[in-house]
Amino acid sequence: MAEKKFETALNRLEEIVAQLEQGDLPLEQSLKLFEEGVKLARICSTRLEEAERKVEILLKDKDGNLVKQAFEEEEDDR
Repeated sequence: MAEKKFETALNRLEEIVAQLEQGDLPLEQSLKLFEEGVKLARICSTRLEEAERKVEILLKDKDGNLVKQAFEEEEDDR
């Protein structure tokens, strides 16, 4: 399976879940969709882990220790 963006993989996974939840697919098609869903779930998990590692790297101080920082949303100055 080619590299997929997180959002693309997640959207497709949501489509698959919706189809499987309907329960009206033949067994063969359900299994194929389930297999695709498992692959997509792994892609999403990998992307999330990569993002988490990047965030941790960005939050390390000069000594390599993680520094806790409060998340602050940007204020809209309209």
